Amino acid sequence: MSMAPVPVIQLIRLNAPRASFHTFATRFRRTFALGNQSLPLSPAPLHCRPLSTGAAIHTNKAQVECAALSSSRRCYSNAKGPPAGTETASPLLSKLFPQTSPDADSNAEQERKKREEDEAKENERAWKRMKLGFAIFGGGGIATVLWGIYKFGQPERDAEGQTIEDEFTNKPLVQQYLQRMWKSLHYYQKMIQEPSRAKLLPDPLKHPYVQPRYTLVLEMKDVLVHPDWTYQTGWRFKKRPGVDHFLQECAKDFEIVVFTAEQGMTVFPILDALDPNGYIMYRLVRDATHFVDGHHVKNLDNLNRDLRRVIVIDWDSNATKMHPDNTFGIARWHGNDNDAQLLDLIAFLKIIAQNDVDDVREVLHYYRQFEDPISQFRDNQRKLAEQMQEAERIEQEKTKPMVKQWSRNILGR
Repeated sequence: MSMAPVPVIQLIRLNAPRASFHTFATRFRRTFALGNQSLPLSPAPLHCRPLSTGAAIHTNKAQVECAALSSSRRCYSNAKGPPAGTETASPLLSKLFPQTSPDADSNAEQERKKREEDEAKENERAWKRMKLGFAIFGGGGIATVLWGIYKFGQPERDAEGQTIEDEFTNKPLVQQYLQRMWKSLHYYQKMIQEPSRAKLLPDPLKHPYVQPRYTLVLEMKDVLVHPDWTYQTGWRFKKRPGVDHFLQECAKDFEIVVFTAEQGMTVFPILDALDPNGYIMYRLVRDATHFVDGHHVKNLDNLNRDLRRVIVIDWDSNATKMHPDNTFGIARWHGNDNDAQLLDLIAFLKIIAQNDVDDVREVLHYYRQFEDPISQFRDNQRKLAEQMQEAERIEQEKTKPMVKQWSRNILGR
């Protein structure tokens, strides 16, 4: 039994997928163009070729357009497409749907191709510039290395221009230059990391000159002065309250040395203004320090003094980590005017000098366990004063009965 033919329009509506906006606009434009043509007064029959169910599923594009145009009572079932004239869109539709215009599509395609060509050319130019940069950088690096080998690897010459023989003279030429260069680089590295000389201070003074028993090593920055910057004055250094009195009193019992990691061009003018009386005997700057783990460290072994009588006053523990038992740490001064630490420090140093301490490291090791040694020293002094007052009171109480007994004997009572 054969199936009854089904109109193409119904089958297409059931099986055709949902059209996009572009397809809808195209159909609408074609429908609008067909609707403007002269139509017969009487309704014409629908010229659609009936298809079976299986054949309708495989319908082509021309049949889909035929179903869409059924409302205009025009249908073209062959695969040759719509008649001539239907592809021409009216100006109104071109304005409403400019993305469906053939001219717009061709222009967009040309712009896309032009943009891709420009991007390709730009990428090619960028790659050429990159290769040129790599070539210049590599050539410069190679030239620098060759110049360094020649500059630091050439043998030394005397005043007359004659070559001075060394341990590398009898070796091949290339090996000579490489080993001399390595030796020179090691020398400069050592010059940066180690002090400029083995003895930082001259030998102690001999009789009849007076050599102080103790050596006091002071940090300049944030101990004696504080750097300050303003828009009006720029950089300047502020004197710590009591610094003049501190230097004057300490110079009586100590050999004062300023040891700092600052550059000499900064330190010397400041100390000239800070100490016009010359209480500071020696000045040591950055070239006298050891460079260890990114810190300029003060190595007291190069100080040429007996470490049993050397006291370092500093706020930075990294700067004195080689000799922590010789360090008396104080709080960093930030420029406040109500500071009085130097006055307490005078009392601490005076006690050490007056008691003739043989090894100051024992005293400094005791105070190193406290976070604020100056405050602990004040507390110890207060406790000592209370103990002395208590001992004096007890002594006075013990002597009172003896006085009374003597008075009775004298008076015959």
